[in-house]
Amino acid sequence: FTDSRHDEGMQTIQEGIRLIAERAEAYLVGGYVRDAILGIESDDADLEVYHLPVEALQSLLEELFPGRVHLVGRQFGVFHIPCSNGTLDVALPRRESKTAPGHRGFEVTGDPEMTIEDAARRRDFTINAILQHPLTGELIDPYQGKQDLELRRLRVVNKETFVEDPLRLYRAAQFVARFGLDVEGETLELLKTMNANGSLDELPPERITDELKKLLLADKPSTGFELLRSIGVIERYYPELAKLKDTPQEPEWHPEGDVWIHTMMVVDQAALIATREKMNEQERLLCVLGSLCHDLGKALTTAPLEKDGVIRMRSLGHEKAGIEPTSELLSRLTFGQDVNLFCEHVAHYHLQPTALYREFEKKHLSEGGYENAVRKFLKKILPYDWKIFLASCEADYRGRTLPDIEKDPFEIGKKFAGVIQKNKLDEAAKTLLVTGEELIQLGVQPGKHLGDLLRAIENARDEERDKTKEEALAYLQQEGLL
Repeated sequence: FTDSRHDEGMQTIQEGIRLIAERAEAYLVGGYVRDAILGIESDDADLEVYHLPVEALQSLLEELFPGRVHLVGRQFGVFHIPCSNGTLDVALPRRESKTAPGHRGFEVTGDPEMTIEDAARRRDFTINAILQHPLTGELIDPYQGKQDLELRRLRVVNKETFVEDPLRLYRAAQFVARFGLDVEGETLELLKTMNANGSLDELPPERITDELKKLLLADKPSTGFELLRSIGVIERYYPELAKLKDTPQEPEWHPEGDVWIHTMMVVDQAALIATREKMNEQERLLCVLGSLCHDLGKALTTAPLEKDGVIRMRSLGHEKAGIEPTSELLSRLTFGQDVNLFCEHVAHYHLQPTALYREFEKKHLSEGGYENAVRKFLKKILPYDWKIFLASCEADYRGRTLPDIEKDPFEIGKKFAGVIQKNKLDEAAKTLLVTGEELIQLGVQPGKHLGDLLRAIENARDEERDKTKEEALAYLQQEGLL
């Protein structure tokens, strides 16, 4: 284990692991081993220590990492150790017994004398039940998890204990999305049974949101959502999404099929664009979650419409109609109000860049008119980053099976982004043409009249009656307002 990143006086995870493994029988376990096999870097490691009572383990850790050992629970012996490149969790092997409903309804005790096989049996999936000796690199794999990883297969370790924790159903979905796994047949049936018997009712929204966030941040989120739909979770708990499967689309524009299929293609495109644009985790979450919600209004508005003897499926007004189901869906989760409002904006406005571009193409908007219209629009989505919003719009555009759609240069977005960057419209949208302080310096008294003048200036600006500060002041004088 080597790592070049150092904070002065603090070991890396890898150095910490070596120090412990030289003094005790310890094995790397869980996600750290799984990710290493898959070639994925991890910022957190779990180390399981055998044949050492909790008091002795604590003494050893405090000797090796003075002042940095945080005890989580003496009865089950888990210690957090911050390192320069992440966190090292050190624990005894644990026994768990179900004592009450819910994700937290377990009695957990540390047992340093457990066998490796018994300790691994309590884990959820075989891919998380692989151990590795830190010094030799030897894998200990009592449930053939490495083989399942190679086969890209998700399989439970123990059916009897797996069902005791309903959160594992959501964990299955995010693992499928993150690692490109297929769920083994008996495991799939077990997941269906867990959903059917209502065990997910026990879960707090915070824990569900944590797992859904991991799913949304995956390279191919659609696979996780497809799993949730196939086992009945979408229909039971997310009716706003379930209705999309029953909502047809106009084949000329959406040959891929119904709105669910389109939405799944869109979230995958959003993930690709987020990677392309090097978005951070929060930006990626906004982009993909907004894309998931963008067409929820179609379930409420889609109907056949006849024009010139031709019947087409239309979803007139689905943008505004999408605000309420987006709000309702996200109200049952805990992403936060800022995230929720961004998703409502995506639902409401995702066709605006296209609409403005079409008006420009038809010469209904001049270059200056288009610029002004974009600036006015940016005011509607403040304080959110227009680049993330536009990425969701691009994902919607590309999430179809039209010929060569993925190679299309997306001129709509290029025009939209270009005029913003050329004219610094993102700053202009946040800035008044004339400030209140400037009007006060011209003799206007603070109060309602001042506010009315500022609104009049901005309205005139939006209507292109004035574009500069000088024009705005001239307008006020012309109207006898100044």
